[in-house]
Amino acid sequence: MLQQANFDANNPAPPSAANFSPANGYAELLRVEGLRKTFRSGSAEITPLDNINFSIAREEMVAIVGPSGAGKSTFLHSLAALDTPTSGTIYFERNSLEALAEHELAEYRNHSVGFVWQRHHLLPDFTSAENVAMPLLISGVARETALRSAGEWLGEVGLGGRDNQRAGELSGGEQQRVAIARALVNRPKLLLADEPTGDLDERNAELIFDLMRRLHLAHRLTSILATHNLSLAQRANRVLHLEHGRLTQVEEAAATRSQSGAQAAEAGANAPKERG
Repeated sequence: MLQQANFDANNPAPPSAANFSPANGYAELLRVEGLRKTFRSGSAEITPLDNINFSIAREEMVAIVGPSGAGKSTFLHSLAALDTPTSGTIYFERNSLEALAEHELAEYRNHSVGFVWQRHHLLPDFTSAENVAMPLLISGVARETALRSAGEWLGEVGLGGRDNQRAGELSGGEQQRVAIARALVNRPKLLLADEPTGDLDERNAELIFDLMRRLHLAHRLTSILATHNLSLAQRANRVLHLEHGRLTQVEEAAATRSQSGAQAAEAGANAPKERG
């Protein structure tokens, strides 16, 4: 079986955000400088990412919250080199993604990054093990070796012995577990998850999030998760809010909204009253 780090499975709370600094042994894994992304929609220009600066330490878990359409998926796709930013630079282990050749970017996507999608994108007529093994098979790993590794990862996500069951026969929660195993089968350093619990009921959402957090700790991953669920997000080391192209700490975002609401209320209170 895969080597696991020691952690308390009954209380897998991560360290505080303050502990994540190079001085404490948590070297920076990824940094974003001046990230900007714009789209054209008719005559309008849409800017989901506007001069974002961000960094994450090794073994840190960061959750990103924000309304639908705010740009969370765009941000994760940029970090995974699945989308190209309009401007700005993304550094992974101090190397600029922009400076990498196409084959080096492919290596980064396939081996340094694991991606979990909201919709699992499994092949329903393939077995669970075949779905998990797919990244290894694409990389040229022998089928027997790839399937053996896939079986070990299925055990990691609680689906041991289900190797030969077709993905289309699994429940939604089980399919997402297969998708998580597929994302980790190449042992990436960075795990990105885009609304991984968005299609699940509350109970399965809790189970999947707890599973991802346990795997994060056990395999010393660096994880960035986008979610609408603030209560789940607050189990991460940091929670950031993305809206109007800006990435802020949740506390700062809440304060800004409260201030805006207070200013609007004050403006309303001071506005001339209509006379009946």
